[in-house]
Amino acid sequence: MKKILALLLSAAMLLSVVPALAEDGVFQGEADGFGGVITAEVTVKDGKIVDLTLTGEKETPAIGGAALDPMKEAILAAGSVDGVDVVAGATWTSNGVLNAVKDALGIAEPEAEVEESAPVSADGLRHGLGIVVTPRLGPGSDDQEVPVYSFNVVAAYVVSDADGRIVDSDVDILEIITPNHDGAEDNVFPGWPGSSYNNDSDGDGKVDGVLEQTEETFSSMLPAFRTKRDLGDLYKMSSGTWTQEMNIFESFFQGKTAEELKTFFDRQTAANGRVIREGATKEEDLAKWNALTDEEKANVDALTGATMSLSDAHGDILGAVLKALEHQEAFGAEEIADLGLGVVVTPRLGPGSDDQEVPVYSFNVVVAGALLDAEGKIAASKADILEIITPNHDGAEDNVFPGWPGSSYNNDSDGDGKVDGVLEQTEETFSSMLPAFRTKRDLGDLYKMNSGTWTQEMNIFESFFQGKTAEELKTFFDRQTAANGRVIREGATNEEDLAKWNALTDEEKANVDALTGATMSLSDAHGDILGAVLKAIEKAAPVK
Repeated sequence: MKKILALLLSAAMLLSVVPALAEDGVFQGEADGFGGVITAEVTVKDGKIVDLTLTGEKETPAIGGAALDPMKEAILAAGSVDGVDVVAGATWTSNGVLNAVKDALGIAEPEAEVEESAPVSADGLRHGLGIVVTPRLGPGSDDQEVPVYSFNVVAAYVVSDADGRIVDSDVDILEIITPNHDGAEDNVFPGWPGSSYNNDSDGDGKVDGVLEQTEETFSSMLPAFRTKRDLGDLYKMSSGTWTQEMNIFESFFQGKTAEELKTFFDRQTAANGRVIREGATKEEDLAKWNALTDEEKANVDALTGATMSLSDAHGDILGAVLKALEHQEAFGAEEIADLGLGVVVTPRLGPGSDDQEVPVYSFNVVVAGALLDAEGKIAASKADILEIITPNHDGAEDNVFPGWPGSSYNNDSDGDGKVDGVLEQTEETFSSMLPAFRTKRDLGDLYKMNSGTWTQEMNIFESFFQGKTAEELKTFFDRQTAANGRVIREGATNEEDLAKWNALTDEEKANVDALTGATMSLSDAHGDILGAVLKAIEKAAPVK
């Protein structure tokens, strides 16, 4: 059990090597490392650390584990944690060591500053969503030599000024992966109902069974999927969390145009999409570094801690940001204070079956960006949906997905409602199929609804959302929509819907006029639009 400190130095004395203790002794502390808990046993004598034992059994041997000895040596040389630098390439483990020692010594971490929302003028600002899909062959295979596959849905919500320069942005990634990967927090997907795949249920790197996909598991599995931002501290990178690294990139994007971002990427990143830094060893990267201006080299300082790729199989972050800029639209608001991005997944059993009685299945990735004013009311919002479906559906513009490589599914290749073969998924088709997927906004006039296109209906809802808080949206949905998520209108014939209509105030009934032409559901198997908007509001942070 950790020994409790009897006394801390006064504020002036805190400048010494370690906080003064009532007595010398051995103290224990712990903190999170990259792979698990790091434990520190600290021996203090005459106000200095004179011995240190570090234990981090779950740290990656080649990276995190290799940082333990250098960190120990540095702390003993200093007699303190003051001024001790992290080991390059093992930031997370290094910080875990420092925090474990501080925990042992009772050194309280300073409270993180809470950002406060401060409204800024929205004059001339524009906003847009970008969604792209990247397939990944791997990482590697399981211990039975069955390949691991995944794909990443990258979403970016971007606000720009009248000159096309980024004011603020929010990027997130939904990664969907085969269940034989050894990631405990993975969004595992064995395939459509009726499929199965090797399963590593405890994330120990060893297959311990086969995961069978049923309609029941399909319906319960997908709504629980979490994005990389949802995972927070659980999604670790070498220098911190995915969220921390992405925040660094988002700060760097500020003030830049699409062309400036493209130039930066072309001139300052390697073939793997990572930022080239001083000391590059590859000949091509070194040549790029030497060709940079001093100003360009200074960009690297602003990106300290951002080690991940801006465009690789893990996600085309740059592509999503550029697409969001390409889709920028003006919005009628006076000021904005907060910005948020929400991503939710809804599974769908159907619609129906093909002419051979094989079921059709799909799932929808719903993405919403929201800007809030100082009172928490929606100043502007933008939503889009990526629908992924089995190839036996008769939609000519569908994003068809027969399953992971090695899978196959009935195929209606010409969208005439009749199966005309089987679509075999190979690594080649998997790699080419997914980047071509289009969202409902991408489809534009091709995605028709009863009263217009999906985009036109969504635009009507977005106009209606303006000026409303999350609570007001929930109240509207509870009081003014039917069980299928569609707005109840005068003349409703369903008894329950009619009772709801008659209970409305005149003001609430007037809402329907503002929603003329918006006939689709705000929350059903086609997509939980309301859920995505509410999540964007919940996750909103002050505009930078």
